[in-house]
Amino acid sequence: MVGALGQVVDGCPCGSGERYAVCCGPLHRQERLAGTAEELMRSRYSAYALRDLDHVVRTWHPRTRPSDVDADERLVWDGLEVLDARAGGPGDEEGEVEFRARWRLDGQRGVLHERSRFVRRAGRWVYLERADD
Repeated sequence: MVGALGQVVDGCPCGSGERYAVCCGPLHRQERLAGTAEELMRSRYSAYALRDLDHVVRTWHPRTRPSDVDADERLVWDGLEVLDARAGGPGDEEGEVEFRARWRLDGQRGVLHERSRFVRRAGRWVYLERADD
């Protein structure tokens, strides 16, 4: 499989252990919707890692989405760890997912640790905002 920037992708960047072509790829290609908030969060992480900003925008609630979604081309996302998921299942209307995402930028390394809130909108999961702890 080839990612948004033409890179060859086999294992899914989201860390599920599945191949990209059967994990986040179908969500990025709009062949199916995420069944859970965690699945959507993983697909958004993969979209950032592969610089598929169309998927990021498409899965962001319009009320909280910034007018311009941009990504630093030098930033490399190189690992995701899901720590917790509250609600966000197939029968829920909202959910939260806590995660750690490792990044590299110009020789520096860091970790984004966040609890994100997701809601269903028109029957599909979308990212709403960072949850207050």
